[in-house]
Amino acid sequence: MSIDLIFMLTRDDKTVQDARKYVKEIVAEGVKHIGFKDMGLPLEELKELTHDLKQEGATVYLEVVSLDSESEINSAKVAMDLNVDYLLGGTRPELIAPLVKDHPLKYYPFVGRVEDHPSILKGTIAEIAAQAEEITSIDGVDGLDLLAYRHLEEDIPSLITDVCKSSKKPIIVAGSIDSVERIETVKASNAAAFTVGTAAFEQAFSANKPGIGGQVESILKACSI
Repeated sequence: MSIDLIFMLTRDDKTVQDARKYVKEIVAEGVKHIGFKDMGLPLEELKELTHDLKQEGATVYLEVVSLDSESEINSAKVAMDLNVDYLLGGTRPELIAPLVKDHPLKYYPFVGRVEDHPSILKGTIAEIAAQAEEITSIDGVDGLDLLAYRHLEEDIPSLITDVCKSSKKPIIVAGSIDSVERIETVKASNAAAFTVGTAAFEQAFSANKPGIGGQVESILKACSI
């Protein structure tokens, strides 16, 4: 089953300071989906980063990790101003969906109770799966962002599988995917895509060459196994 890698230019839920320098290297490895967070860089630098990504033909993702409603609304407005392709995250679809539904971007809010920074996921599997069905019924919501490996539940495969079954729209699994085994679990769940950021910057994957390029090569290989 095919699955997309969304490479996040992030570490510890913040956009890395030197994000722009990695763009060409990541694209050269064949990555078509690249994103960043709403924290870590000022707006003008996010505009430059988005421009670089668009110039390279990448599909661009902005993930919201802001915790309060005012910041979340502002981040949605930033996403529209930057003209990114996907807005991920946030916990208030009832506020954000009406704001973005007429914009071309696709909106994938978090599912479950997301708290703190770096984010953690709370709620039982049954609660999160039920919420997945509820949120994906909202007009203007195009899919969900599931922080599966930020959950304390031991049965992560069941969490991902049940959410994918309950959701009416595609699922992106995000956060703490730092091994081939976790990639394989996500692939088996029928999720549409997954994100990797911190793990690559911390060189978590065994690679045949150094740097981010080597990490990306290893992750893409795991996607195709």
